Amino acid sequence: MHLAWPFRARVGNGHDEEENRSPTGEAWPDFLCVGAQKAGTSWLYRQCEPHGDFWMPPLKELHYFNKLTKAKRANPPRCRDDRDVCFLESVSRLSARPYIDMESYARLFAYKGSRLSGDITPAYSMLNDEIIERVVSYFPDLKVIFLARDPVERAWSQLSMGVRLGRISRFDATDADAVIQKLLHPAVLSLSYPSKIVARWRRHVRPDLFRLYFFDDLERSPTELRCSIFHFLGADPDKPSGRIRADDNRDASRQKLRLTDKVRSRVAQFFKNELQACATKLGGPAKEWPARYGFSLLWSFIGLADNDLLLWCDWLV
Repeated sequence: MHLAWPFRARVGNGHDEEENRSPTGEAWPDFLCVGAQKAGTSWLYRQCEPHGDFWMPPLKELHYFNKLTKAKRANPPRCRDDRDVCFLESVSRLSARPYIDMESYARLFAYKGSRLSGDITPAYSMLNDEIIERVVSYFPDLKVIFLARDPVERAWSQLSMGVRLGRISRFDATDADAVIQKLLHPAVLSLSYPSKIVARWRRHVRPDLFRLYFFDDLERSPTELRCSIFHFLGADPDKPSGRIRADDNRDASRQKLRLTDKVRSRVAQFFKNELQACATKLGGPAKEWPARYGFSLLWSFIGLADNDLLLWCDWLV
């Protein structure tokens, strides 16, 4: 499932009104974080929000390009000062339009002044090529971040959150067939293939403006990960994020579904091809993912080679 919304209506010359127009002044986002859900995006927002080099929107997830900011929210937005109030009013007016208005979206970030700002919406990982291309064309210097996580762990964390928030009906987490049925839900499945998500965004974003990071690094060394991301975004990693420590992980204490060995093995089998694709295409910590579930990396290369051969044969036919 790739998300798409209409853009601003075309004008008389047959071209989009916004085409070839770039945002003026300082009114534009400096970066997007497009996922993955349950891979550290809330941690990233909490690191940026109190940092002196950033002014972050009072909403962590704007959901503009996938839901025109009409998504239901679990937490109320920040409303600390006049800028927050004006931002939220602007978002409300913008969401009333039934199309994507890039110029007005850009103006939302006028409230940042000379600071850095961005939109951290994991659901942007589901955007289709058309919308990604339009966003990148309109914001040619936009930096894009993707935080990848082991598909098995990520999907289980999403199921746990969905049940906790009432977005997913309760089910027997020890019943492997019931779990697979939940994984097949489009809202879960579409977020669970990081190799495809990264490939889609890389098709449109310049290599120097795209960065892939890993949840594994957040677990192993959050300070180093924070430093790397801030360097990429142009912020000073030596400045504190208010009282928020780099290893702040308040989500870890939230209740999660119990994952039995049997179900874990079944879920791993469900994502076997994707685990192998991540190991070969994403590299880094992803190279370790198949071995967690007893899958050989050698078979990953063989499997991908077989897939490429089949595609080549299909092309010849």
